Amino acid sequence: MKFGVLKTMVAAVALAAVSATTAIAEWQPSGPIKLMIAFRAGGGVDTSARLLAEELTARHGWEIIPENVAGRGGAAMASALKDEPADGQSIGMTAMDSLAYGVLATKNPGFGLEDFTYLSTITGTQAGIIAKSDRGWKTLADVIAAAKAGEKITAGAMSAKLADALYLIGEANGIELTTVMVKGGKGGLDGVMADDLDIAWAAGPQTKGVKGGDLVNLVSAIGRPLNVSPDAPLLSEFGVEFIFGTMFGVVGPANMDAEVRETIQNAIAEVVNDPSSKLSDYISKAFGGPEPITGADFDAFMQNASAEAEKLIEAAQ
Repeated sequence: MKFGVLKTMVAAVALAAVSATTAIAEWQPSGPIKLMIAFRAGGGVDTSARLLAEELTARHGWEIIPENVAGRGGAAMASALKDEPADGQSIGMTAMDSLAYGVLATKNPGFGLEDFTYLSTITGTQAGIIAKSDRGWKTLADVIAAAKAGEKITAGAMSAKLADALYLIGEANGIELTTVMVKGGKGGLDGVMADDLDIAWAAGPQTKGVKGGDLVNLVSAIGRPLNVSPDAPLLSEFGVEFIFGTMFGVVGPANMDAEVRETIQNAIAEVVNDPSSKLSDYISKAFGGPEPITGADFDAFMQNASAEAEKLIEAAQ
């Protein structure tokens, strides 16, 4: 999906969500809501999920039990969630690429896009490639020049999609990057800081290091300038037109009742849009800020994301 279209959709849905919060449906959970988290504790998805659970409990009195169901790049949670009852008592937070790209890139993942009810996105990541400042590299152009001069460049990637991105960068610029798979954005960040990696993908956790002067964002891969590094060039300037940011979002099992869906998605959007909420404050500092997409717009977003993923996989073959 092109960035302009996405931003228009986000703005429209955000306005709708603000008005909808005054008329949240009457559904109430009959017991605790299990919030399944697709990634390990301490990462951006996990932190966002736990802050969301805290806010929903405070605002609506719902008992929400966060549970990490990590593994297989988000597929473990998706496989477990799809078999839960679609009664609103089980929902999950994930990076949406794990569904859109993961379904296509993995043989028989055990689920498809149709296995879920799409409730609300939370925020978009600040995806880019980082390096330590003391390497002297200012942008990705410097890394490409070093590689062309014969330097072996090791690059960390926390997903198959970002490994494909490194391949496309190399192909477009006549270089070869040695890809190392890491566990999450923190794995890449830690590898760069320990000098085990020359560069790595990061999607938000690098912000503190960039502000502190220890790290540099070499390129933005979200189709627009990064919040913390507005001068970093766009990946399109290096011959790669795909967008490699993702969205954090909340989903439920397929065929969720309309009233249940409306209640939960509106409650989530209310928290995301409220600048006084801990969740909104966190995602504004670490990621792209509040970007709620709900209901049919979320369905359309996922269909577009799947189509873009198919094009990316074809290009990387």
